[in-house]
Amino acid sequence: MTVTWEELGWERLAAGVGRCRLPGWDCTAGLVVGEGGALLVDAGSSLREGVRLRTQAQRLAGHRVTHLALTHPHFDHVFGAAAFAGAEVYGAVGIDTVFAHERAELRADAVRNGLDQDAADEAVDALVHPRHQVSGEWTLDLDGGRQVLLANVGPAHTAHDLVVLVPGGVFGEREVVFCGDLVEESGEPQAGPDAVPSHWPAALDRLLGLGGEDALYVPGHGAVVDAEFVRRQRDALAARFGVSG
Repeated sequence: MTVTWEELGWERLAAGVGRCRLPGWDCTAGLVVGEGGALLVDAGSSLREGVRLRTQAQRLAGHRVTHLALTHPHFDHVFGAAAFAGAEVYGAVGIDTVFAHERAELRADAVRNGLDQDAADEAVDALVHPRHQVSGEWTLDLDGGRQVLLANVGPAHTAHDLVVLVPGGVFGEREVVFCGDLVEESGEPQAGPDAVPSHWPAALDRLLGLGGEDALYVPGHGAVVDAEFVRRQRDALAARFGVSG
């Protein structure tokens, strides 16, 4: 039975491309559908949330999720990753070091922000290490002419920031850029102890260079924005952290 994006509470952004805003932390998860493959962008904040995302994504795609891209190693974006057994997992180079050596910090951050302790323990125990680590740019082929670009544009929000660019369609549809928490619309961008503020404005310059003026920019939290919003946030971050240029 065919189901629409809207029926499952997702926002359609282009043909075969959409996103949902997850409850709790208003975290974005994205989906890009090809004829034989499907890419999920970020996996939610718990195994239960990951299972729900997998179920919905499979209904929308008509087949299983074959690829998973993690935009950065924060619990609300990665703790559901183990629900995607068999998917090829991608992250910015160095993300595996965080997963290997900072598990206690990831769990503590999740609990501190309100995740149930048992759910945090379960997610940390099952944490999936990305098999593919992106140091520059990586093109994925999801079949049927659908290609997606993964780009390591950090460090910025964290030391390991990955963005996902979906090229525009043949019918004039706009490029879609999944930004992770490099861009936030529902609040001021968060700069925790793992942020690299001095590089953040430059990362947003790279983001704008990839997407261009007409792209749809999908933040890690909040409503979809345009290039002008990203540019204003870039300038605000530069002023906030005293970064020139």
